[in-house]
Amino acid sequence: MSEATLAAETRVILRAEGIGRVFPGTIALRDVDFEVRRGAVNVLIGENGAGKSTLMKILAGVIPPTSGRLLLNGKEVRFESVRDAAHHGIGIIFQELNLCPNLSVAENLSLVDPPTRFGFDIDRARQLDKARTLLARLEQRIDPNQLADDLRIGQQQIVEIAKSLAADVDILIMDEPTSALSAPEVEILFRIIGDLKAHGVAIIYISHRLEEILRIGDYVTVLRDGRRQAHAIVKDISVEWMIEKMVGPSMAPAQEASAATGKVALSLKDVTLPRAAGGFLVDHVSLDVQAGEVVCLYGLLGAGRSELFECLMGLQSASRGRVELEGNDLSGETIASRIRHGLVLVPEDRQREGLVQTMSVRANLTLASLRRFARLFSIRDASERVEARQMIQRLTIKVSSPEVEVTALSGGNQQKVVIGKGLLTEPHLILLDEPTRGVDVGAKAEIFRVMRRLARDGLGIVFSTSDLKEALGNADRIVVMSSGRISGEFARAEATETAVIAASAPNFHGRSAKERQAS
Repeated sequence: MSEATLAAETRVILRAEGIGRVFPGTIALRDVDFEVRRGAVNVLIGENGAGKSTLMKILAGVIPPTSGRLLLNGKEVRFESVRDAAHHGIGIIFQELNLCPNLSVAENLSLVDPPTRFGFDIDRARQLDKARTLLARLEQRIDPNQLADDLRIGQQQIVEIAKSLAADVDILIMDEPTSALSAPEVEILFRIIGDLKAHGVAIIYISHRLEEILRIGDYVTVLRDGRRQAHAIVKDISVEWMIEKMVGPSMAPAQEASAATGKVALSLKDVTLPRAAGGFLVDHVSLDVQAGEVVCLYGLLGAGRSELFECLMGLQSASRGRVELEGNDLSGETIASRIRHGLVLVPEDRQREGLVQTMSVRANLTLASLRRFARLFSIRDASERVEARQMIQRLTIKVSSPEVEVTALSGGNQQKVVIGKGLLTEPHLILLDEPTRGVDVGAKAEIFRVMRRLARDGLGIVFSTSDLKEALGNADRIVVMSSGRISGEFARAEATETAVIAASAPNFHGRSAKERQAS
């Protein structure tokens, strides 16, 4: 072992060995090794679904591993909770904000260990002083008395970071910490990371922004499909190396020929959705989709895909721009009117937004089209049952009876129920937001077969995904979104892994995706 290798090994503070994690129907991690070095930024990258967040939750005590072990300072440990991991010096900034919106900034910052007077009541003066000190360290002029719910999203992210600084940690996990930050705020965060490194804190850093990894990272580990794919010293690699390790060898999926008819089914002109703190969540998006065409909206977290779908369905009253469905202007129309015109959305969260858990498969399927079965003040039960059975057969939903409660179905079959509910409204175009999230591999293939059959029947299909393989393997056209804008557009023949990832990564090589395409 060389002196350099020996020095690196002695700096390892936390080691994960052979970590595996199994969820029902999904193997999230397979025999993963991961080393965390003191006083360094230990980067973890990979596509969405590669297992990064699962591994971080294991390291932070959120969930236990199914197999493998953790060694902290050479001694085996097993964390029972986030609090237990914190007692061992491990803190985490979650990708999803974890603030109490009805509490002030100061109260959020001292939620775990509030200063008290004689152990009885909260010492408000010390609580405010502590908050001001933490915010000053982050160079932020945020009022500690302000409610967390009143802060813009970037300020809430700053408060999350301040919460982690309030704890005396040896290891700090940062899961996409810059996703909601402005450029000046990112610079401040990088200075804080440098200060933490200088004081011997180990940083575990997850980000899709590949350029910033080269700037602040020391070591990088790549996960792909739940396995450790590669490990390197950051100064020895490039953005191209990271992309290659993330996506693997070029894929050439067998695809059916496009059923696009040339007839425009959906036309968007300058669709916008303002952000409360300024700027846009959806930034002047214009797009045409043909009948029979399968279009994929690809992008990373916060790219604006879900928000665009919400604008199209009329869920965002502040949205502006022109939305036409087969020549009919839907701008200003209600949600019900848009559905009647033939536009339907399969939401990302099928459990809360797509299904009524206590109702049967039949009742869920016909819920959005009860008008078709109504006779004065009653429902024609026989017609409803016939339509439900036909849709179950059409989508090959695996259920013993339409009267079975929908919660008894697998995730993939539940998703097909949500799709079937939309189809019974007799749409002209269907929007699917992350249609395969949380379903197994077999169910994913079935869902995409259903989508392709619908396209052959003349429906326009627009689906969103953050899974690159899904985008490349199932779309006639890939439209990439980043920061609310369309940052790239690729026909099936010209779409490559490198080009799509480059278009979705902010500031790749210092230029926008459109500028790169133009050149």
